[in-house]
Amino acid sequence: MISNIKRRDFFKVGAASSAMLLPNLAFAATTKSDAAPVARVNEKERTFEVTLNHQLQEAGKVSKLWVPLPLNSEYQQLKSLIQHSGNYDELVQSDFEIPTLFAQFSEHPASISSVFTITTQERNTDFSKVNYDDSLALPAELAEYLEPTRHIQIDGIVKEKAEEITKGIKGDLERAKAIYTWVCNNMTRDESIVGCGVGDAKALLESGKLYGKCTDISSVFVALCRSVGIASREVFGIRVGESRFSPAMGSGKDGVANITGAQHCRAEFYLKGYGWIPCDPGDVTKVRLAEKLSNDDSKIVQLRDYLFGNWEMCWIAYNWGRDFALKPMPAEHPLNNFGYPYAEVDDNVQDYYSPKEFAYEYKSVEL
Repeated sequence: MISNIKRRDFFKVGAASSAMLLPNLAFAATTKSDAAPVARVNEKERTFEVTLNHQLQEAGKVSKLWVPLPLNSEYQQLKSLIQHSGNYDELVQSDFEIPTLFAQFSEHPASISSVFTITTQERNTDFSKVNYDDSLALPAELAEYLEPTRHIQIDGIVKEKAEEITKGIKGDLERAKAIYTWVCNNMTRDESIVGCGVGDAKALLESGKLYGKCTDISSVFVALCRSVGIASREVFGIRVGESRFSPAMGSGKDGVANITGAQHCRAEFYLKGYGWIPCDPGDVTKVRLAEKLSNDDSKIVQLRDYLFGNWEMCWIAYNWGRDFALKPMPAEHPLNNFGYPYAEVDDNVQDYYSPKEFAYEYKSVEL
């Protein structure tokens, strides 16, 4: 079953050389599928100015570009008009759960630059104060986060493995923690994989080769959770600044970072009666590989504990779309996920995993 992403209308700007579009600040607290509370945030704020430059290299009659834009949420808020400049004929910006910039061009090279300022707050969960009730019904608007998608299958080996991991464990929080720990300890990051990985959870488990990148690792966590009735989802985004834990989790110099290849997928699971709990098994495996550590190393033990319930916000969230269609409908649909820009030149899909060929360049400055 393919997950249906609920959508609102686009703001249409039309032909212009520059435009400033205001994000939907009404979404700053919640979106429809975030109606329940999310994990609480602390006072640790960071502010970044982010610049997204795109210049499509292939020549053609019509070029089209879709760019993921950041969510407004309890843990990150757009603080400025999103400023766009370029040679587009048409520019539209979404106002729904998967914020999107769409631009269409007739000139070559098709070029657009977008700049915004965003403030983040670290997401922290104090589990001593987490009250939840497994007996409650899941809110209807979150039902899709229990459903399978093309890449998040929840039957067969997925359900068998989840039941094996959680055997004898009661409570959604405890079962989610067991699944998270198993994924962190048994999956390995593989730097040879393109992009953030495909994220086909069932195929990974069937292969017995438990390696991949962040989308692969987060998707296995999500699929295992869903298969035993715990609502969960991947969250796609991009690193924008330095991490206090490890350069592998975010790097830069003097507050300036080239984030062109810094896309990163995290995860969340839902506790009924409480809300969304953040986690990031992918970064546990990334730091372990980058720093040549073992699961028993004290740094990995501490990081694994921190990344269950917490997100360091040197990263911004785009969306949680999996196996859905962009709007307007592109040639490639459904799209696996939307962590990278997507473009077509006369219906020829551009390689979004290759910034130099596409081409795009992203920069972040911490203010």
